[in-house]
Amino acid sequence: MKAKAVLIILIISVGCSSAKKAVSNKITFAENSVIAHRGAWKQNGFPQNSIASLQQAIALKCTGSEFDVRMTADDTLVINHDPHYNNLEIEKTNYADLLAFKLSNGEKLPTLREYILAGIENNQSTRLVCEIKPSGINKERGQRIATKVVDLFRQLNAQHLVVYISFDYDILKKIIGVNPTAKTQYLEDNKSMDQLKADGITGADYFIWSYKDHPEMIESAKTHQLTLNAWTVNEAADMDWFITNGFDFITTDEPALLLERLQK
Repeated sequence: MKAKAVLIILIISVGCSSAKKAVSNKITFAENSVIAHRGAWKQNGFPQNSIASLQQAIALKCTGSEFDVRMTADDTLVINHDPHYNNLEIEKTNYADLLAFKLSNGEKLPTLREYILAGIENNQSTRLVCEIKPSGINKERGQRIATKVVDLFRQLNAQHLVVYISFDYDILKKIIGVNPTAKTQYLEDNKSMDQLKADGITGADYFIWSYKDHPEMIESAKTHQLTLNAWTVNEAADMDWFITNGFDFITTDEPALLLERLQK
């Protein structure tokens, strides 16, 4: 009888833990279109792609904070926009060697794991917009990076927070192959909305002038029920144009200014 009672308690305990885990996945994204480009770094002088800039984007309640992922020579996923960090080529350098150099605010170069964990903490408003950079070594490595990134979001129970973006179309297709329900946006304007829809990509995130020069793409995206995002929109007049045209997301280095324009 005692063993049976213990078993019942264990089952209830596991059930409660699962319920708590499910509740933790519930998030109401901010009802604005602001994607902070490399985090909200500019206003406070934080380094781009730093944990500080991510935390500031969350504090501002941006609907998303964008960041860039690369992989080191020893397969560590790190957050950095450029292929080089302090003149070291990231893909050909071990992570321990990159750690010799701090960001301007004293942070170490963050790993993707650290970035995701920071993005989960005290966050009830902000998506993690994860740009996977194409590999400069070969396409196969880019595919491996994509798989590792998706696996890490799954391990950390953060799939509900992430939108994947990339200039490498095959990276996005790989992500969909690994996780068919993943939210994805393509960054290069060389694919029609018809093609994105056919391939299971869920949105377009094209350069500001791609839409201004070809406004017909906007209606096409809406017809295909694709999310619309644009980069990088920093001037007030341009912000107003994208707001007027009903974009779901607007990627900007000036998130506070865009929030002001939206209020107006």
